[in-house]
Amino acid sequence: MARKIIREAFQLFSTKTGRKVPQEYLWCGRNILVIDGSTVSMPDTVENQKEYPQPSTQKDGCGFPIAKIGVIFSLVTGAAVALCIDVLNTHDIKLARRLYGFLKPNDVLLGDRAFCAYADMVTITKLGCDAIFRKHQSRTTTMRKGKIVGDCDKLVTWYKPKSCPKGLSKDEFDALPTYIRVREIYYYIFIPGFRTQRVSLITTLLDKETYSTLAIVELYGQRWNVELDLRHLKTTLGMEILRCKSPSMVRKEIYVFLLAYNLLRSLMWDAGTTYTTPPLRLSLQGTRHHLINFIPKLLATTSTTRLKIYRTLLKIIAHKAVPDRPARNEPRVRKRRPKAYPLMTKPRHELRKQLQTA
Repeated sequence: MARKIIREAFQLFSTKTGRKVPQEYLWCGRNILVIDGSTVSMPDTVENQKEYPQPSTQKDGCGFPIAKIGVIFSLVTGAAVALCIDVLNTHDIKLARRLYGFLKPNDVLLGDRAFCAYADMVTITKLGCDAIFRKHQSRTTTMRKGKIVGDCDKLVTWYKPKSCPKGLSKDEFDALPTYIRVREIYYYIFIPGFRTQRVSLITTLLDKETYSTLAIVELYGQRWNVELDLRHLKTTLGMEILRCKSPSMVRKEIYVFLLAYNLLRSLMWDAGTTYTTPPLRLSLQGTRHHLINFIPKLLATTSTTRLKIYRTLLKIIAHKAVPDRPARNEPRVRKRRPKAYPLMTKPRHELRKQLQTA
């Protein structure tokens, strides 16, 4: 019951945050969403191991239960829109198919190559939405087929797979159309000192006049924001390692983390739009610190002065924006040294016996 209330509160807050987006923040009049998957760890208890088993490559007693999560974020507000939780070996596309029900007509969904499948393109278009995915590596790229509509841009026909893919029932496979028309766009990334990389995009946005090639490429470049959103959740707020010792409480904890995250995003949105600062350029960690400092004042005041204090909070949040750092690149290293203890390679009870016999 409690988890249902928390989940409903999360969904209600997500819907409320989405309604705040005015027309000028939309992309070509469309609401943009980004989808991705990640993992979270939890305490090593019998209940957690049974519901969310540890990786099969780890020995029993030497690992931690891990859950796979799929999340949809709003590209405009940064808020989490939808969530699903499953076991570690669940493919991202299986999580995505449980999240498509949260899409609303006229939404545009961005995703990496893991989500680029025939059945998913069909499902998304039937919902009145569109998709921009990176082309899956199993599909060969050639400009000899399809109708050329511009430089590095063409319309191609995708045909229904000959056999039913994993994750689809026979009825779902039989209901798929014989073919669909999609648009393929490719471009190159040039980074000095590195090999030139070719990126191919597949989209259901077929109208080149409304959705230009450059606009789609620039929009997909913002897909990286989903990685930052997940980092905020897991590293800044601490969701990477959960604390609850039962599966039901683990799921509640995840929803509470997303609820708190959306609260901070809502504050950032209000602060940015009130004081003409781009909301996504504000610091989530800074917003969190300011909110913690203001909570005692907000609780102690009367309703007549609470609004003034709240506006002061928004002004402080919007006071300093995070610098714009395009193409920022940082080495993936740790400065703080770990303790010089070996890794656990045997269950703890076996290690205890070794100590007793030593």
